[in-house]
Amino acid sequence: MPHAGILAANPDGAAQCFLRYCRAGAAELGGHTYPDVSLDYIGFGHHLRAWQAGDLDTVGAYLARSVARLAASGAEFFVCPDNTAHLVLDEIGPELPLPGIHIAQAVATTARAAGHRRVGVLGTAFITGSALYPTWLGADGIEVETPAPPDAERLDGIIFGELVDGIASEASRAWFVEVVRGLAARGCDAVALASTELPLLLAPDDSPLPVIDSTVVLADRALDTALGRSSLPTWRGGRHGDLR
Repeated sequence: MPHAGILAANPDGAAQCFLRYCRAGAAELGGHTYPDVSLDYIGFGHHLRAWQAGDLDTVGAYLARSVARLAASGAEFFVCPDNTAHLVLDEIGPELPLPGIHIAQAVATTARAAGHRRVGVLGTAFITGSALYPTWLGADGIEVETPAPPDAERLDGIIFGELVDGIASEASRAWFVEVVRGLAARGCDAVALASTELPLLLAPDDSPLPVIDSTVVLADRALDTALGRSSLPTWRGGRHGDLR
């Protein structure tokens, strides 16, 4: 079975991806057995100033270094359970030492399989203000909607002001459900939670629309690859890699 690598860009997303991968693998294979997996994390603080300065070349060098260390560990492909990091991975170009499964492509694959045609993307202002999801979902003919600018700004504030500390107020939850309801009124038939922390705000049973959790679908796609249900990816960075 191919050895998977997890490129960690934040602890929470990496931990969620790792646990989902291992627990789902053990449920299938039994006996606390699951395909080999390695995880590499260069602490966010090492390149925080580069992020703040918009120095994506420096951030990309750190991410590429992590991928190289995963390759040295024996990993044959990687996943990165951090949506914002993909803004940089999309710019690195086909130079990474391992092929990877793109998080937005994993969301697109899930949406397409479920027959969704217009997906509301929810996440930080970095994500909702970028071309990341329109590019990758658009390659599958899936339209993307994002919250109106005031709602996107408020959501960004909730993510960084509450959710990163594990806090989700009832007022924020109720407001977020209304944001999803608004996306449904705009013709969306699903919402993608494109931020690790957003499941704290929205349980699938509370959502007016079907929910696609980007961390969960990425872990599941990695497991499918390790178990031979999906072929090894070919994307090695860049916006125009393995679009389909």
